[in-house]
Amino acid sequence: MKTWDVVIIGGGIIGLSLSIALRKRGATVLIVERGEPGREASHAAGGMLVDCPLETPDALQSLATASARMYPEFAYELEVESGITVDLRDFGTIVFLSAEHAEHHAQFAASHSLPAPLNEFEPELASADTAAMYLMERSVDPRALSAAAWKAAKNRGVDFATGDPVESIALSNGKVSGVHRAKIGYHASKVVNCAGAWSGQISCGGKASLHPTRPVKGQMLCLAMPARDLLKHVVRTPEVYLIPRTDGRLLVGATVEEAGFDKRTDPDTIQRFHRAALKLVPRLSEAKILEDWAGLRPGTPDGLPILGTTDIPGYYVATGHFRDGILLAPITAEVMADVVEGRAPAIDLSPFSPARF
Repeated sequence: MKTWDVVIIGGGIIGLSLSIALRKRGATVLIVERGEPGREASHAAGGMLVDCPLETPDALQSLATASARMYPEFAYELEVESGITVDLRDFGTIVFLSAEHAEHHAQFAASHSLPAPLNEFEPELASADTAAMYLMERSVDPRALSAAAWKAAKNRGVDFATGDPVESIALSNGKVSGVHRAKIGYHASKVVNCAGAWSGQISCGGKASLHPTRPVKGQMLCLAMPARDLLKHVVRTPEVYLIPRTDGRLLVGATVEEAGFDKRTDPDTIQRFHRAALKLVPRLSEAKILEDWAGLRPGTPDGLPILGTTDIPGYYVATGHFRDGILLAPITAEVMADVVEGRAPAIDLSPFSPARF
């Protein structure tokens, strides 16, 4: 009977990144994924690596900043190991604050002014009623990133079991002994719940999960720009954000909806995004609509991820990253690998402890 050192529930970017970190440290790892790795929230994400105190909760800032700094090496390593380009871009972000936020954060906005007049810095952007500020943030293509992480994990010897959800965590003498799915058991002395929006559906030792994650729906639109370099920077406004890709795609999003596990898109919402994009960049009237979609982010009651050990020996949780799963993947992998090994991570995880619920 095959046994692994660690079973990871969930093959999104969090689970994939953690599997690689654990393999680097010599652990044998199995990922159990309900569908296809990287095809849920990771596939639907925009890929903005937001590291801004105006948009990041205070408790999350140190984790976000540490992860953002790790990204160039993280992305490069995945590209080398997988042969897949993840399109990490570092042109930065133009942010248009609402009038209320501009007044409230006037000092911060003044210290992050555009390096040049807007019509020179991003010529195709229409002039706005509010002042713009500039942030040195990166963006990445989450679909390419997830594909690269999946391939890199396989190349490093991570095993995969896909197609059915994990139903429960198995216990033996009060300790983790593996997981059950579709009448099949997988044996390990350590299990990490990285199941995203589905984390709260997994029982443990016959008891319902204590991890209060929920799906938070986000709808998005993708356009093919009339020129690949039509827009250089990520653009964020109170109504919409625009994320250009190097291949000429432009992502437009996104909603934040409490809609359960419904991933249907709404035509009126998609049309609203399209109109907002055209208002910001009039030349997008020449763009083709490629696709629209909705994804389910894993939300928590306090908006913070759930990271760390539980009161059940061998059971760990790394979920609830909400809108920051792509950003927080590198740092989550490192700190959770430390936790699983019984080491103290470099960053204090007490604000994210599963025990707070």
